[in-house]
Amino acid sequence: MIFQQFQTPYLNIEHWPIESGQCWAVIGRNGSGKKHLAQALLDQQNLAENKDLHFSLISFEQQQEFYESELKNDDTDFIDRLDPGTTVRSLLSASEDEIQSLKFLNLESILDRGYRLLSNGESRKALLAQALLQKPNYLILDEPYDSLDKQSEKDLSEFFSTLVQQKDIQLIFLLNDLNEINEWHSHLAILEKGEMIAQGKREEILDNQDLHALLDFDANTLPRWPEALNDFKVSNPVVALNKAKVSYSEAVIFEDIDLHIKPGEHTLLTGPNGAGKSTLLHLITGDHPQSYGNDINVLGFKRGSGESIWQLKKQIGIVSPELHRNHRVSGSALEITLSGFFDSIGLYEAATPLQVDHAKQWLALVGLEHKSSTSFKALAYGEQRLVLIARALVKQPALLICDEPTQGLDQINRHRFLYFLEHLSSQEKTTVVMASHRDDEQLSLFKHHIKL
Repeated sequence: MIFQQFQTPYLNIEHWPIESGQCWAVIGRNGSGKKHLAQALLDQQNLAENKDLHFSLISFEQQQEFYESELKNDDTDFIDRLDPGTTVRSLLSASEDEIQSLKFLNLESILDRGYRLLSNGESRKALLAQALLQKPNYLILDEPYDSLDKQSEKDLSEFFSTLVQQKDIQLIFLLNDLNEINEWHSHLAILEKGEMIAQGKREEILDNQDLHALLDFDANTLPRWPEALNDFKVSNPVVALNKAKVSYSEAVIFEDIDLHIKPGEHTLLTGPNGAGKSTLLHLITGDHPQSYGNDINVLGFKRGSGESIWQLKKQIGIVSPELHRNHRVSGSALEITLSGFFDSIGLYEAATPLQVDHAKQWLALVGLEHKSSTSFKALAYGEQRLVLIARALVKQPALLICDEPTQGLDQINRHRFLYFLEHLSSQEKTTVVMASHRDDEQLSLFKHHIKL
């Protein structure tokens, strides 16, 4: 048995015994302290008397850390081609037999691709494979299913169900969604504001009505919806792609895609990890190098006609994993929200008092008004995502591009965001194009459904 007792500025856990053979899931809302609990568990590796004790962690913060290390080693500016960075094969440093033992992760198509070129779900698979190959005694899984497609989630869950039977490894899950609890989770704990307010066998905790109340969303508790500061003139169509194609060497991501979106024709993109959902959205926003080799018209601007990228982006709001991981600048939650008015990563212009007041209203809508002066980097991953949602919506754009927007959000905040989409739809000023893996995000407001 490992007895866990954590007394830190962020945690107050006096009693949490973890016994051999148990599989724990710790449930907590965004900002509940799961990030600090993960770090505290890792610290046990250094404090343990048994130096053979080995902990591994899979988390969004870990993905971000590795991505930033790859950026530091990017040699693209010094060679005559794009530097793909560390390939997945090099990252794993494993034999073919070891890689085959993880075939359920479907790594074959990404083994020789650079980590920075992977989709968010693909990069999560790569780091999970690396952790499993290290054969840790304790594997800490912070939101392991988030950003994975449905088949990958199913395969991974089946793998975990066999892994928990092994005596040489113990799994600890950090989750924010009760729907991800499985029958092979023997024990649950509830984390709230750094304290473990309940713990015990799975069935006992799931019967606790206070837990369900803690995770319920009530739209009636939200502040008043702010009036839009801008009144964008919406063109028809909002987006038009004709025979769109993206390929790398001989690998075709997609081709012959026709997409015509009129104002108010909200569009949903679905498909497995690596199918091209993010790539298609990047074509629309102009963030993909092959945007100008395609026949694309966005908000009345034809790509390659001399338009400024800023002319377009002042009417577009974006929430995506790529935007999230590129927010490596310093700044408070309020400053990051304000940057949405200027379409910049970081705030470099003075905001007006009206814009500041408006940004504060949006932070209140996402439940973070009390953290407006907190550094963006100091926030938990889910809280950072909420700030980026506020940043995208602060100008209530003509076009809202969402790529897995609820990644990292707990049940309350996921439903909060979906409520935002419903409200935007009722106002008939913003057209939404969204990529998602989740069935519960296939809202009736979506007029088009594209499966890649």
